[in-house]
Amino acid sequence: MEDTPTPSTALAYLNPSYWDERFTKEEQYEWFKDYSHFRHLIQPHLTPHSAVLELGCGNSQMCEQLHKDGTNNITCIDLSHVAVENMQKRLLSRGFKDIKVLQADMLELPFGDECFDLVIEKGTMDVLFVDSGDPWNPKPETISKVMATLKGVHRVLKAGGTFISVTFGQPHFRRPIFNAPDFTWSVEWTTFGETFHYFVYILKKGQRSSYDDMPPTKGFEAPSINLLHEELENEDFAFRINVDELNY
Repeated sequence: MEDTPTPSTALAYLNPSYWDERFTKEEQYEWFKDYSHFRHLIQPHLTPHSAVLELGCGNSQMCEQLHKDGTNNITCIDLSHVAVENMQKRLLSRGFKDIKVLQADMLELPFGDECFDLVIEKGTMDVLFVDSGDPWNPKPETISKVMATLKGVHRVLKAGGTFISVTFGQPHFRRPIFNAPDFTWSVEWTTFGETFHYFVYILKKGQRSSYDDMPPTKGFEAPSINLLHEELENEDFAFRINVDELNY
């Protein structure tokens, strides 16, 4: 399949037809590095019996890599019917017959309460922020969509379950949202990457500390934009310059 050019504006990422067209042409792409780069951060939260939900699977290979690591009960969703159809065909052709792939909107998760041990997303929620305005005071419509997603994730997680978000969003922007009083999860985060720093948030349902016990948000100094040639050609960079990290 031919490569899909980087869109001229990040607003294209909000258009479902952009993704349908892209997935028609593009066979595989990994946002924010592939699973091998953050596997060590995910594995402690998984068992062979974990029921896992991946939000916005696109054409990523993460579900296959999770399966190879011994996690068999995996459900993937994506809003694009093209992505879903292509993923279903690809998984069957590679022998992954027990990974479920469904067309669904992460703002309205079509699952019952407390049915997943782990929900994971990699760059999917970042799309909601590409037109958020001031990162310190996002537009109400942005917050509404983000909260709808998080409330759905919180609802489908089992007690003690974990939500993992792999993102460019820095803690001083994301923690106030994750720590909204609607949620009972604890919020921890770490980073991976070298020139680019990707953030991994680990939210455990039912383990929230009191507000008084919460440490202040740690600051993070964004690295200078002195990128390797490989990173300049990576669409992550084009995506990053349109989200919150370079706007504070």
